Amino acid sequence: MHSILIVLLLNFSIGFAQENLRIIEGLSIESEILGQAVKYSIILPEEYHATKKSYPVVYLLHGLGDDESSWLEYGRVNQYTDGAVKQGDIQPMIYVMPQGFRNYYVNDYAGTFLYEDMFIDELIPFIDNTYRTIPDRDHRATMGYSMGGYGALILPLKHPEVFTISVPLSISVRTDQQYMTEDASGWDDQWGRLFGGVSETGENRITDYYKQHSPFHIFKAPNLTKFSDLKLYIDNGDDEYTLCRSNEELHILLRDRNFPHEFRVRDGGHEFSYWREALPNGLRFISDAFDGKKYRGDIRAVEDTIPTNADIRIIKETQYEIVLPDDYSISNRLYPVVFFIGDFQSQEKKDIIEKVQYDMETGHLAPMIVAFINEDETGLLETIIPDIERNYRARSGYRFRALIGYNKGGATALEYALNPEVFTSCVVFDAPLDCSSLEEAFSKNKKALHRTWYFINTTEDNPNYQANGCAHVFLREEDVYHEYRVRESTGRDANDLVGLSEALRFTQRKIHR
Repeated sequence: MHSILIVLLLNFSIGFAQENLRIIEGLSIESEILGQAVKYSIILPEEYHATKKSYPVVYLLHGLGDDESSWLEYGRVNQYTDGAVKQGDIQPMIYVMPQGFRNYYVNDYAGTFLYEDMFIDELIPFIDNTYRTIPDRDHRATMGYSMGGYGALILPLKHPEVFTISVPLSISVRTDQQYMTEDASGWDDQWGRLFGGVSETGENRITDYYKQHSPFHIFKAPNLTKFSDLKLYIDNGDDEYTLCRSNEELHILLRDRNFPHEFRVRDGGHEFSYWREALPNGLRFISDAFDGKKYRGDIRAVEDTIPTNADIRIIKETQYEIVLPDDYSISNRLYPVVFFIGDFQSQEKKDIIEKVQYDMETGHLAPMIVAFINEDETGLLETIIPDIERNYRARSGYRFRALIGYNKGGATALEYALNPEVFTSCVVFDAPLDCSSLEEAFSKNKKALHRTWYFINTTEDNPNYQANGCAHVFLREEDVYHEYRVRESTGRDANDLVGLSEALRFTQRKIHR
């Protein structure tokens, strides 16, 4: 009798536990369209079983070779989302992670595997009928990486009646030129089987079916009004190779078409460590869109806050201004020099100096001399550097000279950096770069210019977006070490020089390499 009671209680407790699970993998639906089961994982809000509320849905799409468990295992998505909800940064949402196979979340041209039809006509209705969702387009979003990044973009483009929010990461997409020149085996296995053109080469690969599924062709359409409600946040790592060009050119096309979107390039490549770091801002963007609100903006790093009330001591010379490190007067050592080039207002100089001094005081930055040069000054090489090395204990040699230029001063800084073995690194902010000059300089002296490190830092709405993107793609394809960031457009004010700490760390890393 007791044993029977124990078994009954055990079965009851197991059933009760199963009913109250909220992070579940190994689920599936039977698809009539595909003629097979399609697996999925799901994350329900912490409060789901204690309320009768309905929730918006985020479809998290995985990359090629991964599966419906990848966002849970490698993306650790529930760890972030639970904490973000508790902190009030995002609202509670349902996350659905479907099995994507190898079909890029679309139907293949031959009609043998109609994944897109399954997704739209079976999966979404099933999720809406099984869970307490808000079943309308304004409360459905897509987010995915690589192949899933393509899916996260193409599904809302093909079905604006179903989705209005898209966060594609490291979009696995190609330009026409990239498709036409891709290795035959890669083309046939990955793209030809989907879009048609197996065994074809060149322009014959650009089939009508491909064009219907190419974001480049879709966004080149004369009328984009059917996408007017699409809220789009694109994120791509600066260490990407093939996707470097395609994602950059997609951003340029969207800028050229004045299509509203957020675009970020951060440090990293094609890996989960990068995609995990995309979650805070990507899901914040989605949460705001679900609420019908304007995006709050990216979460700001503490390092971008500039301390105030530092003791500023600027020495004014004829062609430059200079700031010496705090231990200058009690040592006889030599110091590296970082040249800031730009049309700086007094408050901007003060901000830069305070940040440099704070980072030196806290040990995040080695002692260095800071020099300010006007963006129109032409005597840096001939008179300023010799004068500083003669009068201010600057350590000589190109390894100990670095450039940081803002706006027009950034273009000037890059021109100086293209003199072989004069500067160890060059950082440019929002600069009107001349991509042709960059390419010409490297064609003449590639080996020597490889020894200089470059850092291009810009904003998504900068008017020089084409030139900055071109410079990044060129340096990546030439395998020249550089960093590239496209950050949120926040403007500059007295307490905010976004990216300065990262630029200084980059500079120091090259000096002390």
